[in-house]
Amino acid sequence: MTLHSAQRTRLLILGGTADATRLATAIAAEPRIEAVLSFAGRTDNPKPPPIPWRVGGFGGVRGLIDYLRAERIDRVVDATHPFAAQMSRHAAAACDLAGVPLLALERAPWQSGEGDRWIEVDDLVAAAQALGAAPRRVFLGTGRQHLDVFAAHPQHAYLVRLVDPPRAALPFPQVEVVVARGPFDRVSDRAMLQAHRTEIVVAKNAGGDAAVAKIEAARDLGLPVVMVRRPAVPARLTATTVAEVMAWLGHDAALAERGV
Repeated sequence: MTLHSAQRTRLLILGGTADATRLATAIAAEPRIEAVLSFAGRTDNPKPPPIPWRVGGFGGVRGLIDYLRAERIDRVVDATHPFAAQMSRHAAAACDLAGVPLLALERAPWQSGEGDRWIEVDDLVAAAQALGAAPRRVFLGTGRQHLDVFAAHPQHAYLVRLVDPPRAALPFPQVEVVVARGPFDRVSDRAMLQAHRTEIVVAKNAGGDAAVAKIEAARDLGLPVVMVRRPAVPARLTATTVAEVMAWLGHDAALAERGV
């Protein structure tokens, strides 16, 4: 799809992350970009961004293609969570078929370092199995999706942190719920793990700063972390900073940094 210099760039941001919010803040200060931020709807009350936004899916690849064409979208930035693999796959396929350039704003994954006791696994089923047969006090830092995977291991006492209050009872005989919205800090997460006498942490390798506090807190306390590796996504053009995204859009990178 060809852009004309006199036109505003019509941009779709696939969001739901702190990275997407930072990008939206930068774009709000750029009059040459007309953008909409799309939330998947995993959070009941997302924090409104400073640009137009929508909530919900598109109806698969075909639905996304229809949206791109109906809204005359010039470019797409995939700033979804690293574990939103299905959305990333749909975005890659739809943009390819619709001829719309796609860029992924992708966080670098966390790397284990001195003092870390990681048990790396490929998926949540393997993470649940890695907890073992003996009862343990487990912090599930994985969000509200797929809790049923861990419900198949009811011998453990679970601590679950959620952005929104649960709509129904969680599927565990032994569970405590903390309702809180990130970003979190290392001191508070360490205190939380200590208060709940946590013995092991389960986390997805999301990368970035917003959720790393639990990993740092586990390191401080010498706790093992069952770390779920990222799912595979299609090869695509990637950026790691808002400034790189703005440069790809053909706008002032320095403005993007000021917007962050």
